[in-house]
Amino acid sequence: MCWSWPLVSALVLCSLLSVGTVRTAPCQTCRRLTDSFIKGLERTANKNFGGGNTAWEEEKLAKYARSETRLLEIVEAVCDKSDFDCNRLLEQIEDQVETWWFHRQQEAPDLFQWLCIEELRLCCPPGHYGPECTECPSGPGGVCGGLGRCEGEGTRLGDGDCVCDPGYSGVLCQDCAHGYYREKSSNHTQPPCSACHHSCKKCTGPQDNKCLDCKPGWILHSNKCVDVDECGTELARCPSNTYCFNTDGSYECRGCDQACVGCMGSGPARCKKCARGFRLTGAKCLDIDECSERAIACPGLNEACINEEGSFRCECAEGFIRRDSICVENLPPTGPEKGLFDDMTDDEVLVLQQMFFGVVICALATLAAKGDMVFTAIFIGGVAAMAGYWLSEKGDRVLDGFLKGR
Repeated sequence: MCWSWPLVSALVLCSLLSVGTVRTAPCQTCRRLTDSFIKGLERTANKNFGGGNTAWEEEKLAKYARSETRLLEIVEAVCDKSDFDCNRLLEQIEDQVETWWFHRQQEAPDLFQWLCIEELRLCCPPGHYGPECTECPSGPGGVCGGLGRCEGEGTRLGDGDCVCDPGYSGVLCQDCAHGYYREKSSNHTQPPCSACHHSCKKCTGPQDNKCLDCKPGWILHSNKCVDVDECGTELARCPSNTYCFNTDGSYECRGCDQACVGCMGSGPARCKKCARGFRLTGAKCLDIDECSERAIACPGLNEACINEEGSFRCECAEGFIRRDSICVENLPPTGPEKGLFDDMTDDEVLVLQQMFFGVVICALATLAAKGDMVFTAIFIGGVAAMAGYWLSEKGDRVLDGFLKGR
């Protein structure tokens, strides 16, 4: 029997199409699903069919508490839309969920136990692991002595080995790990393990003089672990142009100063040789000021010398810019050329308009009189007058003064 859940199927399909492909362990997915289902049960515990004649509906239909309506409400919200694994599992186990809902709730009230452990066989009970739910190694205090966890516990995965808490080791986590010691106890209980001094691999107490063995980079002397100075021995191996810097239990290779080619420490006073652009002055490799030492450091015209650490550069002098490897004067750009009418005043424009209309009127009058030669002469004269005035750069603006009676 399959669910008749069109809305649920649509939600599941939408989720499958819209989310990524991140995967989690099957048991974790099943636990997440069942936990969400139980929350849905709690959320709908006090609801009913609602609307209409509720008494009649509950009499004719199954009561809401065990109804398919309630089941649909729970299932619709049981998986987040972004949870691909939950939605995929829900789609695969619809028959089992329906069976539990209608037939097995009374005898198997623990949905996780019935579904994830017994039916789907994705999980194991606490304290068990692997395909056959094998019992985890246990000792005083429980699984892994109560001081660790069983690898794969509660799932059908893992090998059952104990993963001990920090400070503990052994098959059942009953021993102290390296760098820890067993505290003394006045009662008969197993005392805990505490950390040794950071230099000790084994110890009898937390102080630096309680060491029995040392970690790498330290040497035991009178129950104390003394740092080995690798930089003073052949133990250090640093690449060229670096120097050895001793640290507790180890060493670092640090870069030389830029003034050095090879060095024995930090700073320009520890150089083995001065780098190019530097000169040994006293005990230090100091920058050479090429701008003051060279007669013509920058041979180009209009160039200025700028000193830098270990070098110098040539820049164009103020007011000059570099073009095609030479410094030229930085002149402001010239503006666009003016048009023929840019400098004309309003009065001049009016005069041109009046002249234009006069020519047109003359042409029309001549045509009306059918005096073709006269028309031609007047028209050419008018156009010549306009062109001459337009192209004359408006000299003394004679026409404008004449028309204004000046």
